[in-house]
Amino acid sequence: MAFSAFLSPNIPFHSNRSILSLKSTKPIKTTLLPLAAIPPLSTATATSIPDLSTLAVISGGSIAALAAVLSLTDPERRRRLQAEEVGGGDKEVVREYFNNSGFQRWKKIYGETDDVNRVQLDIRLGHSNTVENAMKMLSDEGSLKGVTVCDAGCGTGSLAIPLAKEGAIVSASDISAAMVAEAKKQAEEQLSAENEGETSVMPKFEVKDLESLDGKYDTVVCLDVLIHYPQNKADGMIAHLASLAERRLILSFAPKTFYYDLLKRVGELFPGPSKATRAYLHAEADVEKALQKVGWKISKRGLITTQFYFARLVEAVPA
Repeated sequence: MAFSAFLSPNIPFHSNRSILSLKSTKPIKTTLLPLAAIPPLSTATATSIPDLSTLAVISGGSIAALAAVLSLTDPERRRRLQAEEVGGGDKEVVREYFNNSGFQRWKKIYGETDDVNRVQLDIRLGHSNTVENAMKMLSDEGSLKGVTVCDAGCGTGSLAIPLAKEGAIVSASDISAAMVAEAKKQAEEQLSAENEGETSVMPKFEVKDLESLDGKYDTVVCLDVLIHYPQNKADGMIAHLASLAERRLILSFAPKTFYYDLLKRVGELFPGPSKATRAYLHAEADVEKALQKVGWKISKRGLITTQFYFARLVEAVPA
């Protein structure tokens, strides 16, 4: 349901008025993770990350100058006003956003419509690659038929539906009732049209936040959701998700580095409706530490990058 893009997904690709001059005409580059050989962190070095020139050119100034401009913005004030408007904190803002304007925007990005700009198309590609590589992780050990999977933060069903097609028993949930309704609709259409006569089981869809999830599953997957949680809350969410999984936990999150943090802060300069929720980055070391505290260890690691989408993908197992 969430995203790992730091620039607003509904701004045009070319902008003559922004602090960044987005003029790259190079084709979209993606770091793909090969089947059964997802690169470890030690091989996903800075050379795996697109050069800054492929994303943006900071014209006529230094990083120090950019930092000075960023210091004049007040995105937190905007967030506080939004929280007050919906009568709650981060969770209520996220629920409100993805049930209303955010639902329409991300349904379009996650879908197949041509009515998207280049940034939105790039984010679609990045998220699709994350789903594809999560599926590779899941199928590494053989058939998924009969395997129980919890898809925590299912969005419009981009992972839950392929899992069901592979025969997995899927419990899919999302904080947004609108997202869950769309996921259920797409599952009914795709599984009946493409799997008639097969043994695929319709996923069980529920409207739940991460804290409310319960039960036991062979595998728990949570893709692009931790971006809505600050690290102190993310630690608790990771521990909770691990408690639901018997064999493995797969997570994707926006990586916290100086470079990505700078891009995120630049994105705060675009206060459009797509920036209605906070975006939290997480250092892989912090995620790993949270897993170790509850007796889990990372067994596979990967990095998915496009021009506007950045995600770490990890698989954890009991230590």
